[in-house]
Amino acid sequence: MTIDWKKEVEARKDDLLNDLIDLLKVKSEREDDKVTADAPFGPGPRDALLHMLAYGERDGFTVKNVDNYAGHIEFGEGDETLGIFGHMDVVPAGDGWSTDPYDPVINDNKIYARGSSDDKGPSMAAYYGMKIIKELGLPLSKKIRFVVGSDEESGWADMDYYFEHEEKPDFGFSPDANFPIINGEKGNVTLGLHFQGNNEGDYQLQQFTAGLRENMVPGTATATFIAPSTDAALALEKAFFDYVEAQPVTGTIETENEQVKIELVGKGAHGASPQSGINAGTFLAVFLDNYAFGGGAKQFIHTAAAYVHEDFYGEKLGVAYEDEKMGKLTMNAGLFAFKANQAGTQADNFIALNFRYPKGVTAEGLEIGIEKTVGMEGATVTRNERNMEPHYVPADDPLVETLLAVYEEHTGEKGFEQIIGGGTYGRLLKRGVAYGAMFPGYVDTMHQANEFMSLDDLFNAAVIYADAIYRLAK
Repeated sequence: MTIDWKKEVEARKDDLLNDLIDLLKVKSEREDDKVTADAPFGPGPRDALLHMLAYGERDGFTVKNVDNYAGHIEFGEGDETLGIFGHMDVVPAGDGWSTDPYDPVINDNKIYARGSSDDKGPSMAAYYGMKIIKELGLPLSKKIRFVVGSDEESGWADMDYYFEHEEKPDFGFSPDANFPIINGEKGNVTLGLHFQGNNEGDYQLQQFTAGLRENMVPGTATATFIAPSTDAALALEKAFFDYVEAQPVTGTIETENEQVKIELVGKGAHGASPQSGINAGTFLAVFLDNYAFGGGAKQFIHTAAAYVHEDFYGEKLGVAYEDEKMGKLTMNAGLFAFKANQAGTQADNFIALNFRYPKGVTAEGLEIGIEKTVGMEGATVTRNERNMEPHYVPADDPLVETLLAVYEEHTGEKGFEQIIGGGTYGRLLKRGVAYGAMFPGYVDTMHQANEFMSLDDLFNAAVIYADAIYRLAK
């Protein structure tokens, strides 16, 4: 049987796009201050999960909601289960948008909204691939299960809970990365550098904040402090304008007598590619490091400036490493927080460093190495309990071979394996990979302002997903 998958997607593209637009309108950022028994990550992720599961019910699939942590949409029969893993939660929208991030806009054949490319757009493309197979009544020898998550951008507690109650699929993919395939992912762990909250210098740091999530390059940073005199504050103001003019950042400064407030703007980016962003937190620290702060405030500022600023590969921190297959370790300083007179625990004065590391590196080794480097600056190092080890599915695995063959047939381009720093649900399965939905040459706007997905890519991905799912499950 020859199926024209492109024709099938074409017949449903209006429905696909309308469903996606409605889903994108759900503001599904995690909000810990709004957690309830029926909203384990806040109302937004719950509502988006329910919204996606409702599509499955509407379309006649078997649907299960696992206590609003996660759920699945399933059909087919067989001893094996093909898993498809998407997530409905998104990173915070942040600043810098030209449009409302939760009111989708189509412009120049692109749909703009938070979650359009990560991961609601790709998830909808994969869901419609599954939907086409069901509507055509094609014979299957395996179950197909679309697992819908709601905490991928934070701690993956959704999947922890889900797999406490449900069996893992035997193999599968996550539509949450790039074509041709992602069959390897670096390890992922976050380490915290902690500081005392005291001031002992001529300049008194009151507060310093930057970043929204560990896996995002901070696009903005703010510091408030007291200069030793009005003249010193005015001189600092002039120096700040000179600094901003010479650096790839913008910013504002307000002075009132000795009181100073600085807001600096860089460029946000995905934490898996910190070199593609401009870290507002470290750029602000570099400027402030020229002034006579003291105590924990000085340690916080100097560590950020001397050891973290543009240290994308852990060289200044003393933990640089490169694996022949998996490439270099990368580091993103995603969160900065300092508040004067605080004790210096995880809740207050810290810098959060998110590492994506290849085989040959361990989380324990990173902690020990960084402690040696920054310990002399007065920082203490802690390691997040969640540590994802490096993951790799060999290129000759039938799953990888099938997915690459489908990609090649529909694009005319040669498929090849890829290993990334980003973490996807594909790594949840021993035989799990990430597969699309971004095509080679795409503009990466994940975790950035004005996130978008090309409509051509959306529909072409749906074609590939439909064919791939069927070949894997027939």
